[in-house]
Amino acid sequence: MTTRYTKDHEWVRLDGDIATVGISTYAAEQLGDVVYAELPAVGKSFAQGDDMAVVESAKTASDVYAPISGEIVETNSEITGENWPIINEAPQAGGWFVKLKVSDKSQLDGLMDEAAYADYVKGL
Repeated sequence: MTTRYTKDHEWVRLDGDIATVGISTYAAEQLGDVVYAELPAVGKSFAQGDDMAVVESAKTASDVYAPISGEIVETNSEITGENWPIINEAPQAGGWFVKLKVSDKSQLDGLMDEAAYADYVKGL
């Protein structure tokens, strides 16, 4: 499974028609300790770039955008169960936010691969 990234620091990993979405390690580090997160309801649909979730830290609040279009089929029970530290501890593993049933796989082509994202972050 290939991971793709947005300029807003979301990542997406496709497995068949289902995409797992979260925030990058860089984003989690910039936020600092997460104290709250709000995820969308299962069944809700988003277009690429739509506000999808909110994550808050002691420093700031940030919107999380849909990296690709699709319908929410699962939310991370760790996060909905208020285990917000998992976002900092494992942002690109156990700290994922949602799983989407993808409506347009071709949107992945416009996202950065890991090497391009690493170069992008170096320039920030």
